[in-house]
Amino acid sequence: MRAFKNYNLVMRKLSLFIVLSLLWVAVSSQAQRKYSVYAVGFYNQENLFDTCHDEGKNDSEFLPTGSYRWNGLKYSHKLRNMARALADMGTDVLPDVGCAVIGLSEVENAKVLDDLTAQEPLRARGYKYVHVEGPDSRGIDCAMLYNPALFAVKDVKLLPYVPSSSMKSDYKTRGFLTVTGEMAGDAVAVIVCHWPSRFAGSPYREHAASQVKAIKDSLLKANPDMKVMVMGDMNDDPTNKSMKDVLGAVGDIKSVKEGNMYNPWYKLLARDGVGTLSYQGSWNLFDQIVMTPNMVDTGGKKDFSTLKFWKNQIFRRDYLINTEGRYKGTPKRTHASGIWLDGYSDHLPVVIYLVKEQK
Repeated sequence: MRAFKNYNLVMRKLSLFIVLSLLWVAVSSQAQRKYSVYAVGFYNQENLFDTCHDEGKNDSEFLPTGSYRWNGLKYSHKLRNMARALADMGTDVLPDVGCAVIGLSEVENAKVLDDLTAQEPLRARGYKYVHVEGPDSRGIDCAMLYNPALFAVKDVKLLPYVPSSSMKSDYKTRGFLTVTGEMAGDAVAVIVCHWPSRFAGSPYREHAASQVKAIKDSLLKANPDMKVMVMGDMNDDPTNKSMKDVLGAVGDIKSVKEGNMYNPWYKLLARDGVGTLSYQGSWNLFDQIVMTPNMVDTGGKKDFSTLKFWKNQIFRRDYLINTEGRYKGTPKRTHASGIWLDGYSDHLPVVIYLVKEQK
């Protein structure tokens, strides 16, 4: 409950309890106040491919004849596993509801999203999706799941990654899926990202950050009240230049200024050493959700008349973690060392919780 302390006297002096069926939290002091709670998440799906070839895409590894021997059995298990994890996200606070919005990366196409949302745990919640086919050579895209009872989609755009003059003009990678809509009566924008890999080099991710910042600034210029969240697999940690300096996502809530974004994951990595993926025995925290200053209580005003950040978590369940062998304690992925593990992803999901005072 460390993030709970961010609300200082408000949350420290009030007694919080969850009323599950109505999606609200009643906070009691001398007078009772009621707060609606919304969960927003992100989860890298680690190669959610179907078993068919997509023309023009390099998806040969995930065909029945490919190196992973990807077949109907493995695909059906992958769908079942990912749907289980996605449906569980946010249920630590909202057991009967889960997340209102979940950004996704590494999904192949609309077909896998049709198949994913048809899985019982997600179908029962009524999840829909937004997706725009992108230019990535492997065919992996970003997408967004949403519960239409909690989030209304207004507009969807895939804004392309435009190479800089120093890059090859034909460089292709994932674009920036930008979804505007309404949550809890507030105008909200979600920018779902999957920035260039570590192999590409830091300048490629810094360039991605500069383009996302421009998108964010444009949204705020059109509507200063817009609540903007940038989420995704950044392939960089909160402490790296792309996030901290270029995007301006700072980890100290009191230091968030106009033009910045707030990054609640900064201290989790820098102070606590926890992350969302493990590489050669060390943790990274590539999976992040950051937000504009109008979503945080930067000045201690205690004004929750609009959506405000409450707390964040790296979402963990025992089934997401390897329990034995050389990878014990790390995310249980689909394949490792060429062996099918019937797992989930090499990344752990992340969730933030937002609150708004009921009138």
